[in-house]
Amino acid sequence: MLLSAAGLGGFILIWELSGRAGLLPGTLIPLPSQVPQALAREMALPGIGLPGGLWMAKVLQSLGHYLRGVLGGIGAGVILGLTAGSLPKLAALLQGLVRLLRPIPPLAWIPFAIIWFGITPAASAFIIFVGVFWINFLSTLGTVQHSNPDFREVAHVFGFGRFLPRLLHVTIPESLPGMLTGIRTSLGMGWMAVVASELFGIPGIGERMNQAAGLLATDIVLVYMLTIAGLYTLFDSAFSLIQRRLTRWLPKE
Repeated sequence: MLLSAAGLGGFILIWELSGRAGLLPGTLIPLPSQVPQALAREMALPGIGLPGGLWMAKVLQSLGHYLRGVLGGIGAGVILGLTAGSLPKLAALLQGLVRLLRPIPPLAWIPFAIIWFGITPAASAFIIFVGVFWINFLSTLGTVQHSNPDFREVAHVFGFGRFLPRLLHVTIPESLPGMLTGIRTSLGMGWMAVVASELFGIPGIGERMNQAAGLLATDIVLVYMLTIAGLYTLFDSAFSLIQRRLTRWLPKE
């Protein structure tokens, strides 16, 4: 942790000194020391009647899109991945469809999202859903398909040969580490999709960043970039604690 903090601090120091020495274009690349002032200005602008002003309003708007898309994508991806991984015929049936749709990036769905949902939070949530769904579906499917067949045989001997009991008592516990890794990865993917989906005018952090970029207010852009990094760190740290608790039964290396 000390080395990590030292590396980050050194990077910020070099950035600040380079800007003050004129090695960086000041109008295009803001200095780290400008961030607190820019954040204060954003928080002083009218928002939604809560402390934090416009900054808090944009954060809450993006959080709404993020949670809807991420939770929906995780739920659908994990459920379908578990089902297809446990039923080889269903996995074979879906194989062609997966190869067709998986390579399409979430941002390619933006035109359809706008046509179907309009420039609304639902469109942003849909784009996030698409990206998060594939991460969880493929990670869960791969984990289940590579599970130990001996466990299924033992489950059958002990009366868990039917699909649902075997799923609950064998497949899910065995696949849990891989599933949790996919979920944790999708938390970061969700934030990337949030900003991209909001650049087209959907209220949130991405919209505000686009407005600030149009005015060359790069210090405001940096404020929201760091906000995204902070939110991701918060979500990832919280989920890391949950992940360790859910997998505490695993042997320690």
